Amino acid sequence: MQCPDSGSDGLGHVVSVHGSQATVGLCEHMTGTTRATVGAFMTIASGPAVLIGVVTSVTRLTRTYVHDQDVVAAAQLDLMGEIVADEHDRLRFRRGINHYPTIGDTVSLIDRDALRVVYDITGGNTVDIGHLQQDHAIPACIDVDDMLSKHFAVLGSTGVGKSSGVALILQQTLAKRPDLRVFLLDVHNEYGRCFPDQAQTLNPRNLKLPFWLFNFEEIVDVFFGGRPGIGEETEILSEVIPIAKVNYLQYRQGGPDRPTLKRLDPRSTGFTPDTPVPYRLADLIALIDERMGKLENRSSRIVYHKLIQRIESVANDPRYAFMFENANVGGDTMIDVISTLFRLPPNGRPMTIMQLAGFPAEVVDSLVSVLCRMAFDFGLWSDGAVPLLFVCEEAHRYASADRSVGFGPTRKAVSRIAKEGRKYGVYLGLVTQRPAELDPTIISQCSTLFAMRMANDRDQALLRSAVSDAAANLLAFVPSLGTREVLAFGEGVALPTRLRFREVPSHLLPRSEALGSAKVDPTTGYDQAFVAAVLERWRGATMAGATGRADEPGGADEFSALPASHGLDPDRFKILKKPLTSGPAPGAPTSPGSPRPSNGSGGWTR
Repeated sequence: MQCPDSGSDGLGHVVSVHGSQATVGLCEHMTGTTRATVGAFMTIASGPAVLIGVVTSVTRLTRTYVHDQDVVAAAQLDLMGEIVADEHDRLRFRRGINHYPTIGDTVSLIDRDALRVVYDITGGNTVDIGHLQQDHAIPACIDVDDMLSKHFAVLGSTGVGKSSGVALILQQTLAKRPDLRVFLLDVHNEYGRCFPDQAQTLNPRNLKLPFWLFNFEEIVDVFFGGRPGIGEETEILSEVIPIAKVNYLQYRQGGPDRPTLKRLDPRSTGFTPDTPVPYRLADLIALIDERMGKLENRSSRIVYHKLIQRIESVANDPRYAFMFENANVGGDTMIDVISTLFRLPPNGRPMTIMQLAGFPAEVVDSLVSVLCRMAFDFGLWSDGAVPLLFVCEEAHRYASADRSVGFGPTRKAVSRIAKEGRKYGVYLGLVTQRPAELDPTIISQCSTLFAMRMANDRDQALLRSAVSDAAANLLAFVPSLGTREVLAFGEGVALPTRLRFREVPSHLLPRSEALGSAKVDPTTGYDQAFVAAVLERWRGATMAGATGRADEPGGADEFSALPASHGLDPDRFKILKKPLTSGPAPGAPTSPGSPRPSNGSGGWTR
């Protein structure tokens, strides 16, 4: 067995074959001029097919185990697929191996023409997201339909370009699939600037999500501030909520001037605590109070009294105005809510960005549970008529591998989309920096993975278990990937690929609204007046009537139709809402006759 001549393109020849792996003997006269290193693609001429393999390891041989003194190194190849001619004599790449190599088959580095054949997936809905690390002249494309229909995940540590990669994928996907609706959970309020003309942004200021859309577990989580419900109180709620729904139904049927004398039995209407029909908070409290009035035992009455106080405390908290603003008005607004959340019709903006940073921490889990559940249920009952991509940033927060962490219904809602959503046109995109903390059952449902740099051993171990492809050995490169570099696996790509995401224009890059929005001169700005302005904004966020300045973007003009009780200002990250000299610090002496700052455009409203 002889090495290829120095004038040929061969690097060496096959010396061993084991399943989907082959060992290649590399020849001395070729290794000096050609970089045959890990991650490189090679071709093996095997009968009518050209096999494609990726180098996973290279070893220098001190004493060769073949009878060719020119072989100085051995390379391990994972065989990925083969290039064969179709019935029209056109070269096509297909995964899997039908023509296994034999000992002595010539091995060469892949050339540009072969790479183009391998990554030619232009027949479907493909988008260009970057270029191959192997050859920068060849674009890296993904098949949008395959990526969406079987879910995808973007995994990587902080600072590796994960958010910009997600923005790029979503921008290209929206351009290719105008029929698709996208719902993005934006944990850090950083994606709003990425889709200026394609997305509506929802936050605590402009979201209208009535409390009666929450199912029983979710509303209990809200009333109890994210803590487990007390048994006696939750039992009372489970009994009175269906009655409150019946009372509202009777009120609507009879009208305010013709009240119905006979109360309907909730069982006759079919209402349960989870049925998404309206009811009034005043009716709920009145029913609890009515039951309390029939009790003579003081200790039993305390349970009812505490429950009423708990409900009123949450309902009167201005941070929860997005849920309880019209709690006692009623009205079935579910059509409007669904249309707004999932952009039906899109009106030129097929995407919704839900900014979660301004919501009370105690309610975020139940809020995400409601949104996931509604997305799935709408797909289910509409028979998948409207394709919807639900993207979870920081997914490990909502679907933790540790069952004792987080809110169970949220994990259940995300898991349901992962397992069954594709049947009803509801697709899932997961984004996380800690895949080891994510429920492995959920991530295993993602058939396309974009793995960026990760140094944690637990994260890498979970990634290996999630990748079923023959190129799982490529994951050894994950700790050494550069910024914006990705290992892409699965259905959305033609071959497990090392690629680099395209650069996103600077004005469309994800960026937290909190960074760089408040510019203060450190030599003069950090005084008591500055602290006073921060405290006023801080307190105002939890006060009824807190609004933005009318002369600021996103202030009174944009939300003039909304009542002041919505609380949080969407421009809350702009710290200096008023000039620092507009008033003294709390406790500072004031000169007689000095005017108090007004609540107009020159000051800060409460």
